[in-house]
Amino acid sequence: MTDSEIVKTRLINQQIAKTQLMNPQEIVAWMAAMQAQEYAMAKWAIGLRLPGLKDEDVEKAFNDGAILRTHLMRPTWHFVTPADIRWMLALTAPRVSAVNAYYYHKFELDTEIFKRSNDVIIKALQGGKQLTRAILKSALEQDGIIADGLRLSYIMMGAELDGIICSGARQGKQFTYALLDERVPPAKALERDEALAELTLRYFTSRGPATLKDFSYWSGLTMKDAKEGIEMLRSHFVYEVINDQEYIFIPNKSNNEDEMQKTFLMPDYDEYGMSYKDRSAIFMSGDIILENQDGNTASNRMIIINGVIRGTWQWTVKNKAIEISTNPFTVLSEWENQALNKAIKRYKAFAG
Repeated sequence: MTDSEIVKTRLINQQIAKTQLMNPQEIVAWMAAMQAQEYAMAKWAIGLRLPGLKDEDVEKAFNDGAILRTHLMRPTWHFVTPADIRWMLALTAPRVSAVNAYYYHKFELDTEIFKRSNDVIIKALQGGKQLTRAILKSALEQDGIIADGLRLSYIMMGAELDGIICSGARQGKQFTYALLDERVPPAKALERDEALAELTLRYFTSRGPATLKDFSYWSGLTMKDAKEGIEMLRSHFVYEVINDQEYIFIPNKSNNEDEMQKTFLMPDYDEYGMSYKDRSAIFMSGDIILENQDGNTASNRMIIINGVIRGTWQWTVKNKAIEISTNPFTVLSEWENQALNKAIKRYKAFAG
Protein backbone atom coordinates (compact mmCIF):
# COMPACT_ATOMS: atom_id res chain seq x y z
CA MET A 1 0.00 0.00 0.00
CA THR A 2 1.37 3.40 -1.02
CA ASP A 3 0.74 6.78 0.61
CA SER A 4 -1.76 7.60 -2.14
CA GLU A 5 -3.66 4.38 -1.40
CA ILE A 6 -3.64 5.19 2.33
CA VAL A 7 -5.04 8.64 1.54
CA LYS A 8 -7.73 7.28 -0.78
CA THR A 9 -8.89 4.69 1.75
CA ARG A 10 -8.98 7.25 4.56
CA LEU A 11 -11.01 9.67 2.43
CA ILE A 12 -13.56 6.92 1.83
CA ASN A 13 -13.67 5.66 5.42
CA GLN A 14 -13.90 9.18 6.86
CA GLN A 15 -16.99 9.82 4.68
CA ILE A 16 -15.23 12.69 2.90
CA ALA A 17 -14.93 11.09 -0.53
CA LYS A 18 -18.58 10.16 -0.63
CA THR A 19 -21.24 9.24 1.90
CA GLN A 20 -24.61 7.54 2.19
CA LEU A 21 -25.21 9.02 5.63
CA MET A 22 -28.07 11.47 5.94
CA ASN A 23 -27.67 13.86 8.88
CA PRO A 24 -25.18 15.31 11.39
CA GLN A 25 -25.87 12.75 14.09
CA GLU A 26 -25.16 9.87 11.69
CA ILE A 27 -21.83 11.43 10.74
CA VAL A 28 -20.84 11.95 14.38
CA ALA A 29 -21.91 8.42 15.32
CA TRP A 30 -19.91 6.95 12.42
CA MET A 31 -16.83 8.87 13.55
CA ALA A 32 -17.50 7.98 17.24
CA ALA A 33 -16.42 11.51 18.23
CA MET A 34 -15.21 14.60 16.36
CA GLN A 35 -12.88 17.23 17.78
CA ALA A 36 -14.86 20.42 18.33
CA GLN A 37 -13.08 23.18 20.24
CA GLU A 38 -13.34 25.51 17.23
CA TYR A 39 -17.13 25.36 17.04
CA ALA A 40 -17.69 27.05 13.67
CA MET A 41 -15.09 24.87 12.00
CA ALA A 42 -16.35 21.77 13.81
CA LYS A 43 -19.72 22.38 12.20
CA TRP A 44 -17.99 22.61 8.83
CA ALA A 45 -16.22 19.29 9.56
CA ILE A 46 -19.68 17.72 9.58
CA GLY A 47 -20.81 19.72 6.54
CA LEU A 48 -17.69 18.62 4.65
CA ARG A 49 -18.94 15.05 4.97
CA LEU A 50 -22.58 15.78 4.04
CA PRO A 51 -23.04 17.45 0.63
CA GLY A 52 -25.87 19.97 0.60
CA LEU A 53 -25.85 20.49 4.36
CA LYS A 54 -25.98 24.05 5.71
CA ASP A 55 -24.39 25.55 8.79
CA GLU A 56 -27.88 26.16 10.18
CA ASP A 57 -28.66 22.43 9.87
CA VAL A 58 -25.74 21.50 12.12
CA GLU A 59 -26.63 24.33 14.51
CA LYS A 60 -30.17 22.97 14.77
CA ALA A 61 -28.93 19.43 15.42
CA PHE A 62 -26.73 20.83 18.19
CA ASN A 63 -29.45 22.97 19.77
CA ASP A 64 -31.93 20.08 19.59
CA GLY A 65 -29.45 17.80 21.37
CA ALA A 66 -29.06 15.39 18.44
CA ILE A 67 -25.32 15.99 18.81
CA LEU A 68 -23.60 17.09 22.00
CA ARG A 69 -20.33 18.84 22.77
CA THR A 70 -18.27 17.92 25.80
CA HIS A 71 -14.73 17.22 26.98
CA LEU A 72 -14.21 13.62 26.01
CA MET A 73 -10.62 12.77 25.11
CA ARG A 74 -6.99 13.97 25.50
CA PRO A 75 -8.63 16.41 26.88
CA THR A 76 -10.44 18.64 24.43
CA TRP A 77 -13.95 19.36 23.22
CA HIS A 78 -15.61 16.74 21.00
CA PHE A 79 -18.94 16.26 19.31
CA VAL A 80 -20.59 13.00 20.35
CA THR A 81 -24.08 11.58 20.06
CA PRO A 82 -26.45 11.08 23.01
CA ALA A 83 -26.36 7.32 22.38
CA ASP A 84 -22.57 7.23 22.79
CA ILE A 85 -21.75 9.84 25.41
CA ARG A 86 -22.18 7.71 28.54
CA TRP A 87 -20.21 4.60 27.55
CA MET A 88 -17.48 6.70 25.95
CA LEU A 89 -17.09 8.89 29.02
CA ALA A 90 -16.90 5.81 31.22
CA LEU A 91 -14.02 4.56 29.09
CA THR A 92 -12.08 7.78 28.46
CA ALA A 93 -12.77 10.04 31.46
CA PRO A 94 -10.33 8.28 33.83
CA ARG A 95 -7.51 8.90 31.35
CA VAL A 96 -8.48 12.56 30.89
CA SER A 97 -8.66 13.03 34.66
CA ALA A 98 -5.19 11.54 34.98
CA VAL A 99 -3.89 14.03 32.39
CA ASN A 100 -5.64 16.84 34.31
CA ALA A 101 -4.24 15.79 37.70
CA TYR A 102 -1.43 18.37 37.64
CA TYR A 103 -3.90 21.22 37.11
CA TYR A 104 -6.35 19.85 39.66
CA HIS A 105 -3.52 20.00 42.21
CA LYS A 106 -2.38 23.44 41.00
CA PHE A 107 -5.86 24.92 41.41
CA GLU A 108 -6.57 23.06 44.67
CA LEU A 109 -9.38 20.98 43.21
CA ASP A 110 -9.78 17.82 45.24
CA THR A 111 -12.57 15.27 45.70
CA GLU A 112 -14.32 17.44 48.30
CA ILE A 113 -14.28 20.56 46.09
CA PHE A 114 -15.56 18.63 43.08
CA LYS A 115 -18.39 17.15 45.15
CA ARG A 116 -19.39 20.62 46.36
CA SER A 117 -19.15 22.19 42.90
CA ASN A 118 -21.08 19.34 41.29
CA ASP A 119 -23.83 19.73 43.88
CA VAL A 120 -24.08 23.46 43.15
CA ILE A 121 -24.18 22.87 39.40
CA ILE A 122 -26.86 20.18 39.74
CA LYS A 123 -29.01 22.43 41.92
CA ALA A 124 -28.67 25.33 39.47
CA LEU A 125 -29.55 23.26 36.38
CA GLN A 126 -32.15 20.82 37.64
CA GLY A 127 -35.62 21.11 36.19
CA GLY A 128 -34.46 21.34 32.59
CA LYS A 129 -32.62 24.65 32.88
CA GLN A 130 -29.78 25.39 30.45
CA LEU A 131 -27.39 28.02 31.78
CA THR A 132 -24.26 29.80 30.58
CA ARG A 133 -20.90 29.39 32.26
CA ALA A 134 -21.14 32.94 33.61
CA ILE A 135 -24.35 32.14 35.48
CA LEU A 136 -22.92 28.91 36.86
CA LYS A 137 -19.79 30.80 37.92
CA SER A 138 -21.97 33.12 40.01
CA ALA A 139 -23.77 30.15 41.59
CA LEU A 140 -20.46 28.57 42.54
CA GLU A 141 -19.11 31.80 44.03
CA GLN A 142 -22.30 32.32 46.01
CA ASP A 143 -21.56 28.95 47.61
CA GLY A 144 -18.04 30.08 48.51
CA ILE A 145 -16.26 28.19 45.73
CA ILE A 146 -13.57 30.19 43.94
CA ALA A 147 -14.45 29.90 40.25
CA ASP A 148 -12.42 32.14 37.99
CA GLY A 149 -10.13 31.70 35.02
CA LEU A 150 -8.71 28.23 34.49
CA ARG A 151 -9.98 27.06 37.87
CA LEU A 152 -13.54 27.50 36.60
CA SER A 153 -12.63 25.70 33.36
CA TYR A 154 -11.37 22.68 35.26
CA ILE A 155 -14.38 22.70 37.59
CA MET A 156 -16.68 22.56 34.58
CA MET A 157 -14.55 19.96 32.84
CA GLY A 158 -14.61 17.84 35.97
CA ALA A 159 -18.40 17.95 35.98
CA GLU A 160 -18.42 16.89 32.32
CA LEU A 161 -16.05 13.99 32.97
CA ASP A 162 -18.18 12.90 35.92
CA GLY A 163 -21.17 12.68 33.60
CA ILE A 164 -22.99 15.48 35.45
CA ILE A 165 -23.32 17.99 32.61
CA CYS A 166 -23.11 18.25 28.83
CA SER A 167 -23.88 20.94 26.29
CA GLY A 168 -27.26 22.63 26.17
CA ALA A 169 -28.71 24.72 23.35
CA ARG A 170 -26.92 27.95 22.50
CA GLN A 171 -28.39 31.25 23.64
CA GLY A 172 -27.45 33.52 20.77
CA LYS A 173 -23.72 32.93 20.49
CA GLN A 174 -23.37 31.83 24.11
CA PHE A 175 -22.92 28.15 24.98
CA THR A 176 -24.92 26.65 27.81
CA TYR A 177 -24.72 23.58 30.02
CA ALA A 178 -27.47 21.12 30.84
CA LEU A 179 -27.70 18.14 33.17
CA LEU A 180 -26.70 15.08 31.18
CA ASP A 181 -29.42 12.95 32.79
CA GLU A 182 -32.05 15.50 31.71
CA ARG A 183 -30.59 16.07 28.24
CA VAL A 184 -29.85 12.46 27.29
CA PRO A 185 -32.26 9.51 27.44
CA PRO A 186 -31.14 6.53 29.57
CA ALA A 187 -29.02 3.96 27.78
CA LYS A 188 -27.72 0.51 28.61
CA ALA A 189 -24.28 0.69 30.20
CA LEU A 190 -21.43 -1.15 28.49
CA GLU A 191 -18.87 -3.21 30.33
CA ARG A 192 -15.36 -1.81 29.95
CA ASP A 193 -14.30 -4.50 27.48
CA GLU A 194 -17.42 -3.88 25.41
CA ALA A 195 -16.75 -0.13 25.35
CA LEU A 196 -13.10 -0.64 24.44
CA ALA A 197 -14.03 -3.00 21.61
CA GLU A 198 -16.70 -0.59 20.34
CA LEU A 199 -14.35 2.41 20.29
CA THR A 200 -11.62 0.36 18.60
CA LEU A 201 -14.02 -0.88 15.93
CA ARG A 202 -15.39 2.60 15.23
CA TYR A 203 -11.93 4.15 15.05
CA PHE A 204 -10.41 1.76 12.54
CA THR A 205 -13.62 1.48 10.52
CA SER A 206 -13.90 5.25 10.14
CA ARG A 207 -10.21 6.19 10.01
CA GLY A 208 -8.19 3.24 8.74
CA PRO A 209 -5.57 2.63 7.56
CA ALA A 210 -4.10 3.63 10.92
CA THR A 211 -1.60 2.27 13.41
CA LEU A 212 -1.70 1.30 17.06
CA LYS A 213 0.11 4.55 17.90
CA ASP A 214 -2.45 6.53 15.90
CA PHE A 215 -5.31 4.95 17.87
CA SER A 216 -3.63 5.51 21.23
CA TYR A 217 -2.88 9.15 20.33
CA TRP A 218 -6.42 9.88 19.13
CA SER A 219 -8.26 8.15 21.96
CA GLY A 220 -5.91 9.13 24.77
CA LEU A 221 -5.87 5.49 25.88
CA THR A 222 -2.63 3.89 27.00
CA MET A 223 -0.75 1.84 24.43
CA LYS A 224 -1.60 -1.24 26.51
CA ASP A 225 -5.34 -0.53 26.39
CA ALA A 226 -5.25 0.38 22.69
CA LYS A 227 -3.43 -2.87 21.91
CA GLU A 228 -5.96 -4.81 23.99
CA GLY A 229 -8.80 -3.29 21.97
CA ILE A 230 -7.15 -4.30 18.70
CA GLU A 231 -6.48 -7.84 19.90
CA MET A 232 -10.17 -8.29 20.80
CA LEU A 233 -11.09 -7.51 17.19
CA ARG A 234 -8.16 -8.99 15.28
CA SER A 235 -10.38 -11.02 12.94
CA HIS A 236 -12.34 -7.90 11.87
CA PHE A 237 -9.45 -6.10 10.19
CA VAL A 238 -6.84 -6.32 7.46
CA TYR A 239 -3.22 -5.77 8.50
CA GLU A 240 -0.41 -4.52 6.28
CA VAL A 241 3.16 -3.59 7.24
CA ILE A 242 4.34 -0.41 5.51
CA ASN A 243 7.72 1.14 6.36
CA ASP A 244 8.00 -1.13 9.40
CA GLN A 245 4.61 -0.01 10.76
CA GLU A 246 1.52 -2.20 10.94
CA TYR A 247 -1.51 -0.48 9.43
CA ILE A 248 -4.98 -1.67 10.38
CA PHE A 249 -8.08 -1.11 8.28
CA ILE A 250 -11.22 -2.45 6.68
CA PRO A 251 -11.00 -2.33 2.86
CA ASN A 252 -13.55 -0.01 1.29
CA LYS A 253 -13.34 0.59 -2.45
CA SER A 254 -15.11 3.17 -4.57
CA ASN A 255 -16.29 2.13 -8.02
CA ASN A 256 -16.05 5.63 -9.47
CA GLU A 257 -13.14 7.78 -8.36
CA ASP A 258 -14.40 10.67 -10.49
CA GLU A 259 -17.29 11.08 -8.05
CA MET A 260 -15.02 11.14 -5.00
CA GLN A 261 -14.42 14.41 -3.15
CA LYS A 262 -10.64 14.62 -2.87
CA THR A 263 -10.16 18.41 -2.90
CA PHE A 264 -11.62 20.51 -0.09
CA LEU A 265 -11.06 23.20 2.51
CA MET A 266 -10.14 21.29 5.66
CA PRO A 267 -11.31 22.87 8.95
CA ASP A 268 -9.11 23.46 11.97
CA TYR A 269 -8.61 20.27 13.96
CA ASP A 270 -10.45 18.11 11.45
CA GLU A 271 -10.38 14.38 12.03
CA TYR A 272 -8.69 13.90 8.64
CA GLY A 273 -5.56 15.32 10.27
CA MET A 274 -6.11 14.96 14.01
CA SER A 275 -6.95 11.24 13.95
CA TYR A 276 -3.32 10.28 13.37
CA LYS A 277 -0.06 10.69 15.26
CA ASP A 278 1.83 10.06 12.00
CA ARG A 279 0.41 12.46 9.41
CA SER A 280 3.09 12.02 6.75
CA ALA A 281 0.69 10.45 4.24
CA ILE A 282 -1.20 13.72 3.78
CA PHE A 283 1.89 15.75 2.87
CA MET A 284 3.18 15.91 -0.70
CA SER A 285 6.31 13.85 -1.14
CA GLY A 286 9.31 16.18 -1.20
CA ASP A 287 7.21 19.24 -0.33
CA ILE A 288 9.18 21.90 1.54
CA ILE A 289 6.52 21.85 4.26
CA LEU A 290 7.84 18.46 5.38
CA GLU A 291 11.07 20.20 6.37
CA ASN A 292 9.41 23.14 8.09
CA GLN A 293 6.20 21.82 9.61
CA ASP A 294 6.00 22.21 13.38
CA GLY A 295 3.97 19.09 14.00
CA ASN A 296 0.70 21.01 14.27
CA THR A 297 0.17 21.76 10.59
CA ALA A 298 -2.70 19.30 10.27
CA SER A 299 -4.59 21.18 12.99
CA ASN A 300 -4.77 24.37 10.92
CA ARG A 301 -7.13 25.33 8.10
CA MET A 302 -5.51 23.52 5.21
CA ILE A 303 -6.15 23.31 1.49
CA ILE A 304 -6.44 19.64 0.55
CA ILE A 305 -5.96 18.78 -3.12
CA ASN A 306 -6.20 15.17 -4.24
CA GLY A 307 -6.13 14.16 -0.58
CA VAL A 308 -2.91 15.90 0.46
CA ILE A 309 -2.08 19.25 2.07
CA ARG A 310 -1.21 21.91 -0.49
CA GLY A 311 -1.66 25.18 1.40
CA THR A 312 -3.64 27.15 3.97
CA TRP A 313 -6.88 29.13 3.84
CA GLN A 314 -8.76 31.71 5.89
CA TRP A 315 -12.19 33.31 5.76
CA THR A 316 -13.43 36.78 6.56
CA VAL A 317 -16.78 38.52 6.28
CA LYS A 318 -16.88 41.69 4.17
CA ASN A 319 -20.09 43.54 3.30
CA LYS A 320 -22.09 40.60 4.73
CA ALA A 321 -20.38 38.18 2.33
CA ILE A 322 -17.78 35.50 3.05
CA GLU A 323 -14.41 36.00 1.43
CA ILE A 324 -11.90 33.16 1.22
CA SER A 325 -8.18 33.82 1.01
CA THR A 326 -5.87 30.97 0.01
CA ASN A 327 -2.12 30.47 0.35
CA PRO A 328 -0.92 27.48 -1.71
CA PHE A 329 2.56 26.23 -0.85
CA THR A 330 3.38 25.77 -4.55
CA VAL A 331 2.02 27.00 -7.87
CA LEU A 332 -1.15 25.08 -8.67
CA SER A 333 -1.96 23.65 -12.08
CA GLU A 334 -5.06 24.68 -14.00
CA TRP A 335 -7.07 21.64 -12.90
CA GLU A 336 -5.92 22.08 -9.29
CA ASN A 337 -7.14 25.69 -9.34
CA GLN A 338 -10.46 24.56 -10.79
CA ALA A 339 -10.84 21.94 -8.07
CA LEU A 340 -9.91 24.49 -5.39
CA ASN A 341 -12.46 27.00 -6.70
CA LYS A 342 -15.13 24.30 -6.57
CA ALA A 343 -14.15 23.54 -2.96
CA ILE A 344 -14.39 27.24 -2.07
CA LYS A 345 -17.89 27.44 -3.55
CA ARG A 346 -18.94 24.40 -1.54
CA TYR A 347 -17.76 25.95 1.73
CA LYS A 348 -19.50 29.23 0.94
CA ALA A 349 -22.73 27.35 0.18
CA PHE A 350 -22.46 25.62 3.58
CA ALA A 351 -21.68 28.82 5.46
CA GLY A 352 -24.37 30.82 3.67
